[in-house]
Amino acid sequence: RPPCAMDWQVLTRELSLYLESQVRVGFFGSGVGLSLVLGFGVAYACYYLNSIAKKPQLVASNDRFCRFLEEYCPVVTETYYPTIWCWEGRVQTLLRPFITSRPQVQYRNELIKTADGGQISLDWFDNNDSSYYPDASTRPTVLLLPGLTGTSRESYILHMIHQSETLGYRCVVFNNRGIAGEELLTPRTYCAANTEDLEAVIHHVHSLHPSAPFMAAGVSMGGMLLLNYLGKTGRDTPLMAAAIFSAGWNVFESVESLEKPLNWLLFNYYLTTCLQSSISRHRQMLEKLFDMDLVMKARTVREFDKQFTSVMFGYRSIDDYYEDASPCRKLKSVGIPVLCLNSVDDVFSPAHAIPVETAKQNANVALVLTSCGGHIGFLEGIWPRKCTYMDRVFKQFVQAVFEHGNKIFSM
Repeated sequence: RPPCAMDWQVLTRELSLYLESQVRVGFFGSGVGLSLVLGFGVAYACYYLNSIAKKPQLVASNDRFCRFLEEYCPVVTETYYPTIWCWEGRVQTLLRPFITSRPQVQYRNELIKTADGGQISLDWFDNNDSSYYPDASTRPTVLLLPGLTGTSRESYILHMIHQSETLGYRCVVFNNRGIAGEELLTPRTYCAANTEDLEAVIHHVHSLHPSAPFMAAGVSMGGMLLLNYLGKTGRDTPLMAAAIFSAGWNVFESVESLEKPLNWLLFNYYLTTCLQSSISRHRQMLEKLFDMDLVMKARTVREFDKQFTSVMFGYRSIDDYYEDASPCRKLKSVGIPVLCLNSVDDVFSPAHAIPVETAKQNANVALVLTSCGGHIGFLEGIWPRKCTYMDRVFKQFVQAVFEHGNKIFSM
């Protein structure tokens, strides 16, 4: 008998027993209410098990990488059960920041100088109480890259640090210029295509702990930036491996999706105001190069990038910037093991733009594609406050790399 049929029967029986104990037979008269509720519950449970709860699609051309993931990161091969009352992509995306908890993390801040006279804010979680790795010089280190206007205070970053803490690892969060409370010393912020600041941070962290195993994880734009860096450097990086979550693979497709009326209303306008807010504090510095009144009139991410981001980094047009920022164009050059998690219902990264065929041509790349999860959502459980599917993928993959990585590094 197929497992789905077994699940359906168990759910039906448990739902019936629950309703018999909780719902009075006289509801709506002669048990009609009970029958309606039971019928709806059974129909919804059947729909959920058949159409919503599914195993992710694992795309990888390297059999050794696949076997490595199946053995040491089994979550990527198991059925993902999204929160039963909240599985649609937009809803997951909107609710995650409000539902998930915010673990307490004490950071040590460090400001490092850049070659152009600017500064970058790094937030360290040293994990000096680690019983697994008491020697700080060899304690595994995870570099975390937040999303577009995100910082070390984002709930998904805090959860990644919490997961790393339980494993004994050290974390450092790379905050993009000007958004973590530090001052802009030069009229320059950041973008998804320019990897100079990330290269400086990776070199700095590695130079401080040259004997420590080192990997990185990027979320949303942080994942795009990390992929663009890996595509540029190939094998010439101190990183052992990388994890990418909810990256926008093709920026043209991402902004087009976000400009659809409902998506503009739910996400695009808010994102644009966040971008404007992140630079308004530095208006006096930025006015030296930009018409800030015009930048502040932008009503979409595309308009903001046209008036500000593409100009700041010297692109001839916004199309040139978006082409350079799209990680799908650099995936073939990635030279270290990379695990990329996306949901196919993510409006920030449409399913048709995920480079499945390109991924199959690079033995270092594995894609994990879920049917639900939205953008940095991946909620699971009845009340998904503490741990998401994304958190579990992060924890298992990071642990697999640090503790069993030699099994894939000979690929």
